[in-house]
Amino acid sequence: MALAGVVLAAGASRRLGQPKQLVRVAGETLLERTVRVAQEAVGGRVVVVLGAEWERIAAEADVAHCTLVVNTEWEQGIATSICCGVATVRERFPEAEGVLLLVVDQPRLTAGHLRGLAEAFSTAEGRVAVASEYAGVAGIPAIFPAARFGELRALRGDQGARGLLRDAGVVRVPFLEGGVDVDTPEDLAGLEGAGR
Repeated sequence: MALAGVVLAAGASRRLGQPKQLVRVAGETLLERTVRVAQEAVGGRVVVVLGAEWERIAAEADVAHCTLVVNTEWEQGIATSICCGVATVRERFPEAEGVLLLVVDQPRLTAGHLRGLAEAFSTAEGRVAVASEYAGVAGIPAIFPAARFGELRALRGDQGARGLLRDAGVVRVPFLEGGVDVDTPEDLAGLEGAGR
């Protein structure tokens, strides 16, 4: 089953005080790591959506092997990055049967978890989304079928994809460390020894 990944990496990381995309963990930036595990799971069809400080991030992170797109409206909220990424998937990878949405600040994410999402998606029927489950809720990384791309592109402002994952029919795959993220200097300080 053909899937395309969309890495949402346009935010300004204001609470962290530095671009989280460029934070290094175990020798690679969070952006490089997210791209790597996405490519291990879905192959070469990975779109990276940049925004704030995009020139610096594109220069300092090794993501030349991806499709890079700059969201000039990133300050209006994450929905603009989702729309931008999905539109790019439609244009560059029309064969994609679904889109895998990811963010860069989940350092415990593994290719194995993403492959588990992809396997659940391949066996699901109809217009079913497959989401990661952590802290009792369904969230991203998540896969949406092509039939729901219109819903993703209709999102506005700071409305992410989580609202679309509240349906009873959403397939949930446990991601025990999905709640570990990097939003503040304290989060970053706790990252030492993050596993691959």
